[in-house]
Amino acid sequence: MIDVTCAIIFKGNKILVTQRSEIMSLPLKWEFPGGKIELNETAEYCLHREIKEELNLEISILQRLEPKPFDYGNFKINLIPYVTKYVSGDISLAEHKSFKWLEPEELKTLDWALADIPVLEEFLKLHYDTTWTL
Repeated sequence: MIDVTCAIIFKGNKILVTQRSEIMSLPLKWEFPGGKIELNETAEYCLHREIKEELNLEISILQRLEPKPFDYGNFKINLIPYVTKYVSGDISLAEHKSFKWLEPEELKTLDWALADIPVLEEFLKLHYDTTWTL
């Protein structure tokens, strides 16, 4: 089981989503950005590091959501999602093909990586029940 973080990044009322490149596993699928937790690294540190490395953004963590284990068949991940907000930086894609800033109700229109779908569903349910300070 690989521990992986992901960030639901708010900027105003829009949320950042990234599209995996053709050379990544799960090519061209959309996801909440993040990455693998390295040895002796906390999930929170990993999230900040990955978002900086992959997107050149600084974020602030608002809330950790429930981890979501997912079995892709040839590998398993434990996806640890965080609701975050954009702090600073201009997006520079280091690994991904594309990105979008979308309204929460637009998120379901994308072709998501399967592990991100339970995160998306929990987030959308919470989003309409919760108000975050953004």
